[in-house]
Amino acid sequence: DAAGSAPSFGNRKCYQLPVSGRGLARRAILRDVQEGADIIMVKPALPYLDVIGDAGQLAADHPIACYQVSGEFAMVHAGAAAGVYDLKTMAFETVDSMIRAGATLILTYFTPDFLDWL
Repeated sequence: DAAGSAPSFGNRKCYQLPVSGRGLARRAILRDVQEGADIIMVKPALPYLDVIGDAGQLAADHPIACYQVSGEFAMVHAGAAAGVYDLKTMAFETVDSMIRAGATLILTYFTPDFLDWL
C-alpha cells in the first residue's frame, strides 16, 4: 500500500527468500547487479538490517532501498500503545537503524508522521 506495489493480497512466499537465507540474499543482490538493476530493494527492513548492510557492500554503486512494511509499522505502534516506549522516539530509532545499516532510500508508513514531527 505505502509503495503502491502489487500484489495487494495473497501469499508472497513464492518470491521471498527464507529468513535464514543470508547467503541466498547475497547471491540475489549480485545477480540483480549483473542483470542491470537500477536499485537494490530489501524488505521487510528491520529483520534484514544485515542484508541491507550486505547490499551496500555488494552493490556499492547502487542506491540501497528498504521498505518498512505494514507489519513493522504495526509492531512499533503496538509497543507504543502498550506503553513500552514513545512512538515518535521508536519510529525515528527504527529508521535510524536502517540508515546505519546502509539504506539510502527508505519507504515507510511513518512518512506522514515524520513530516509533522520534523
